[in-house]
Amino acid sequence: MVNNGMPGPTLADYRTARERVSEVIDVTPMQTSRFLAEILGSPVFLKCENLQRTGSFKIRGAYNRLAGLTAEEKARGVVAASAGNHAQGVAFAARELGIKSTIFMPVGVPLPKLQATRDYGAEVILRGHTVDEPLRAAARFAEETGAVLIHPFDHFDVVAGQGTLALEVFDQVPQVDTVIVPIGGGGLISGVAGAIKQRAREEGRNVRVIGVQAANAAAYPVSLEKGEIVAIKTTPTIADGIAVSKPGEINFPMVRDLVDEVITVSDDQTAYALLVLLEPPSSWWSPLVLSASRLSSRARLHQAATLWCC
Repeated sequence: MVNNGMPGPTLADYRTARERVSEVIDVTPMQTSRFLAEILGSPVFLKCENLQRTGSFKIRGAYNRLAGLTAEEKARGVVAASAGNHAQGVAFAARELGIKSTIFMPVGVPLPKLQATRDYGAEVILRGHTVDEPLRAAARFAEETGAVLIHPFDHFDVVAGQGTLALEVFDQVPQVDTVIVPIGGGGLISGVAGAIKQRAREEGRNVRVIGVQAANAAAYPVSLEKGEIVAIKTTPTIADGIAVSKPGEINFPMVRDLVDEVITVSDDQTAYALLVLLEPPSSWWSPLVLSASRLSSRARLHQAATLWCC
């Protein structure tokens, strides 16, 4: 679907998703960061989705997708694959909607995420060592059993659900100028870019969207350079939850057309960001929002992107 030249959900779709997910999510706060503001010379706000139910933004897309299933689809149950956050979002949404859920997770998944997914009522099956392997296993399970596959990022309803975060950002910081968003398969950044740019267009202005991807699993820069989806070989990264080998079919054209720039960061830079953000009064966040004055150079933008937490 295209809205005024923008691929993906329309602003009406994002607003409908926001109304739907409001049944289960919390409107998470925006916190200022004097430390980052001093570095960048601009007010900085952090969207604290770590305080969201199930611990991340993933519940937004998962609930929007499951709530939109037909009665027949709900009766068949759902299956998903995730390193943890999408798993918890799907398991929680399935429990709330009375749907049986099966979740494939990689071997070595953090135990708190594994246990939380089980506590939400999902049947968990451990398979493989990367995000891609459980995804393939979940797809086979869906074919064999008839369960509905709930993809972590490559679905219209998931993108619309993740974009609800951007509508909150716009309400909470109306002067928002630039948004920095982490990228795995592209569900969050495509939803955020689509929603916030359409919302800003209503007021006759633009908001820049900058994507940041782990260098060891950076499928988007290669795909964007070639102008088509390209699968890469990922290598181990501290950002294991977003180690995806290729962009989503729905997400790629949205990132290509709506995201202003994609930057990669090393594991050392990500580890440094973690240390910085764990120092009080900062908190774990996703995404980072810059407002008021624009960053004046790529060097300063890269510095901002370094302070990214997946």
